[in-house]
Amino acid sequence: MVEARAFDRCEYCLTHVDDALVGCEVDHIISEKHGGLTIAENLAFSCAYCNRRKGTDVGSVTAIGQFVRFFNPRTDTWHEHFAVRRARIESVTEIGWVTVKVLGFNEPDRVEERAILQAAKRFPSKG
Repeated sequence: MVEARAFDRCEYCLTHVDDALVGCEVDHIISEKHGGLTIAENLAFSCAYCNRRKGTDVGSVTAIGQFVRFFNPRTDTWHEHFAVRRARIESVTEIGWVTVKVLGFNEPDRVEERAILQAAKRFPSKG
């Protein structure tokens, strides 16, 4: 159910499960540690890379010290918080900024992987 709802792609970085190096898994948007329930509204399909980077975190601190929550695929619209520019995923909002930073969207290996996928017309995968 979670995978089908996500059209087989990571709901954070939009990488298709077939292109995710170590696959995808179900993520608790709000971790159980923070009281998140194992219900459809709190589950997202995440590539292993995004899920490991996110861990049990629910947000991060901006450059000016303000806490901001992460992107929530159940309540937020991806294109309102992010934009794909070449092979980079750029933030459009503070929510996007902390998500990009903590989940490591633009680390060199991830940008290189997206460039290869773009050349093959496999990124961003369509949902």
